[in-house]
Amino acid sequence: MPPNTTASTGDKPGKSGRKKGRKARLIVLVLVLAIIGGVAYGAYWSISTVRASFPQTTGSITLDGLSGPVEVKRDGYGIPQIYASSDEDLFMAQGFVQAQDRFYEMDVRRHMTSGRLSEMFGKDQVKNDEFLRTLGWDRIAGQEYDHTLSASTKKYLQAYAKGVNAYLKGKDGEDISLEYAALGFVSDYKPAQWTPVDSVSWLKAMAWDLRGNMQDEIDRALMTSRLGPQQIADLYPEYPYSRNKAIVREGQYDEIAKAFAQGGSTSGTQTTTGTTGTTGTTGTTGTTGSSTSSTAGSALTSQLGGLYKVLDNVPAAVGVNGQGIGSNSWVVSGKYTITNKPLLANDPHLSASLPSVWYQMGLHCRAVSAKCQYDVTGYTFAGMPGVIIGHNADIAWGMTNSGVDVTDLYLEKLSGDGYQYDRKVKPFTSREETIKVAGGESKKIVVRQTADGMPLLSDRDDELVKVGKKATVDTAAPDRGDGYGIALKWTALQPGTSMDAVFALDKASDWTGFRSAAALFDVPSQNLVYADSKHIGYTLPGKIPTRAAGDDGSVPAPGWNSKYKWTGYIKQGELPYELDPKRGYIVTANQAVVDKDKYPYTLTTDWGYGTRSQRISDLIESKIKGGGKISTDDMRQMQLDNSSEIAKLLVPKLLKINLKDKDVREAQKLLEGWDYTQDADSAAAAYFNAVWRNILKLAFGNKLPKELRVKGQCLWVDKIDGTGPVDDDTKVRECGQRDADQAQPDGGDRWFEVVRTQMDKPDSDWWKTPAGVGDRPKADNRDKLFERAMIDARWELTAKLGKDIDTWSWGRLHRLFLKNQTLGTEGPGIVQYVLNRGPWKLSGGEATVNATGWNAAGGYGVVWVPSMRMVVNLADLDKSKWINLTGASGHAYSAHYTDQTGKWAEGELLPWSFSAKAVDKSTSDTLTLKP
Repeated sequence: MPPNTTASTGDKPGKSGRKKGRKARLIVLVLVLAIIGGVAYGAYWSISTVRASFPQTTGSITLDGLSGPVEVKRDGYGIPQIYASSDEDLFMAQGFVQAQDRFYEMDVRRHMTSGRLSEMFGKDQVKNDEFLRTLGWDRIAGQEYDHTLSASTKKYLQAYAKGVNAYLKGKDGEDISLEYAALGFVSDYKPAQWTPVDSVSWLKAMAWDLRGNMQDEIDRALMTSRLGPQQIADLYPEYPYSRNKAIVREGQYDEIAKAFAQGGSTSGTQTTTGTTGTTGTTGTTGTTGSSTSSTAGSALTSQLGGLYKVLDNVPAAVGVNGQGIGSNSWVVSGKYTITNKPLLANDPHLSASLPSVWYQMGLHCRAVSAKCQYDVTGYTFAGMPGVIIGHNADIAWGMTNSGVDVTDLYLEKLSGDGYQYDRKVKPFTSREETIKVAGGESKKIVVRQTADGMPLLSDRDDELVKVGKKATVDTAAPDRGDGYGIALKWTALQPGTSMDAVFALDKASDWTGFRSAAALFDVPSQNLVYADSKHIGYTLPGKIPTRAAGDDGSVPAPGWNSKYKWTGYIKQGELPYELDPKRGYIVTANQAVVDKDKYPYTLTTDWGYGTRSQRISDLIESKIKGGGKISTDDMRQMQLDNSSEIAKLLVPKLLKINLKDKDVREAQKLLEGWDYTQDADSAAAAYFNAVWRNILKLAFGNKLPKELRVKGQCLWVDKIDGTGPVDDDTKVRECGQRDADQAQPDGGDRWFEVVRTQMDKPDSDWWKTPAGVGDRPKADNRDKLFERAMIDARWELTAKLGKDIDTWSWGRLHRLFLKNQTLGTEGPGIVQYVLNRGPWKLSGGEATVNATGWNAAGGYGVVWVPSMRMVVNLADLDKSKWINLTGASGHAYSAHYTDQTGKWAEGELLPWSFSAKAVDKSTSDTLTLKP
């Protein structure tokens, strides 16, 4: 639509609209014929079809339901700032504008959260829908909307939905986005109206990806088929509290800690929801709980192997199916900044997606009052009202995943139509679900739950049922009968108040208001950092369970024994927080929240190991101890720190290895004088990371069970006990089963700690490996294995990058491809070409501050990234900076599809206007929404 024109979204398309629709369908037909004929018609398709869906950003549009005019001001990157005179108008406009830019993304998300992907994409998604229906995210979201959310939150959700639906009114799919034009060729799918529950459900998907240690629970159990208890403990070493400091060091949990240290009771300090019991013991990373003996053996291994296959196929909402989820956030007191006011930085690490999971936006009341309460800006989720991370006129906040343990898996003894619990059989509750399938017949499934609401996940996989009937367990387990199943206990499967928390955070004006708002953020539990013009702080909110003594939640538990039932939840007043610590800064980067000896409750046994957090702390300390003051740009440069902590440990040893092959020695020399930074143009970084990958593979990866190893990696293993590569004739070929971005060893900082603890054991069995192909030597100690890894790395990079090391660079290996998360991964090649972008050669790496993550078992490609970066300047909010991974638009070939990505890759930040004056100065387009 041309600028400076007025149109109503209520207008129905006339003849020209119908002609345009027919033309779009003809173009899709031409496209398919072009694919068959090998003709590249992608550009023609984009010009003819895509422009019709670009948003109107100037002039005016009439929206039924507004009480007054709303202005939408976009800057040169298409980032909108919305100005309204009532809360309802503000959130209605937010829904309309987000739908303009991102409705296809929103639509896919709600089909995922409700288990209705098959309605859009056909029979290939039925298995995913079955699992998602079993979890029942949208059912729980509906219960939240009906029973737990505040009246004001419901009002805002309704207004947001009204805005989305105002955008949809009168539009066919091809008028909304290119993807619908493609889908229209194979199905008659039509987008439905948006509902408030669609928005609430997204928080459940977010919680699923950030669910804590469920993957570690599965992995530890799967390891029992190949490794002994001490070997498993070696691979889950203690958190290094003395070296990598916890988040809270001076926080307000001292009275509880004092009572705990003196042997006092903390009974009565938890909210009890069922069977009473003592609080859980403090967890230590690497322990295996007492439930191990009850559930170990082939039953658990086989069941969880099947479960992993189901989990692996569930689409990731914001992460790599829960793996590799990390983030950095830190705040520095004004005492140590150039402005004498706090600075706050945040960069959440999530899966790379196109468009980015984040949508930048400002929501401004023209005059803040009881009628219109918001003046906030930051990062939102398309499909959900409010701002998730950002700042208002008074405070700023950031988030990182806490990693607290809010999920437990239970092995259930099935008996007829029920399950055994304390030697009695209890009936399952059940419901029937109908899955509609585009281009096919609907499918009905039955979802079973235990009495306390745990869904039986094993019903969703035939293999799990079979192995449950055949598997063996120890004598303490009940008789097999009809087999064993796997059920899930998870805090997000109970109605909560996280949506209330979003709106409360957005209008909080001080520390007290912030803490009150954070207390509503029950799922997912996040580390929240805080700053206002005078103070800095941290709080850990969330609904965090307590467990009986002896059960630390580190491994699946026997569901037939009531002593493994959750005993309650930690009270909000007993969760750790910190305000204005003497050190002058707070860092959260997925490390331990508190020291294990200073807190009475088990938060998790599986913290991140603190490599990034300690590096950030060291960078801050080096600046302030030298008498310097920290600037906004210093914060940005810290976000881009590429230093490899594992390289600092290993390179001195690698340089001492005596190598015979001159080509390998040539590669070894790259490490001489290397400063351990992983810049994209660094040949040394490329070679070191190849060596690191091969060390992990030889020492650990080849000794793991097939369920953890990467697909396509096949080994000859002892067919008697399968204990890894052998030299005799009693062996069988065994291939890995995991996707490349999920396999182990992934090379993260847990593996840093594993290798660190083994370095002082040069003759450990972990360092032993048989001879390889050709003349690759076997190893019987640490240095010999390092020698072998350096040889293997040299020839791996020769194959990938060429023999001339002068042409090597880390960026040639470590590349980012941005893919549309539906048709960009599964669609025809020409469709992928139209929708996807890249590659970009990136600096950074695994467990570095600039966390461009890669999986060492699967390769060097980037699998998660800093999904956005921001630095908030509390002295002058208009001098804050921000950047997104992609652009504001979800429309392929929009100028704002990936217009931020190049700057993001180079580590640049964009100006972040907040005041009305600054917004006006940066505005390129203004659209007026009229009632």
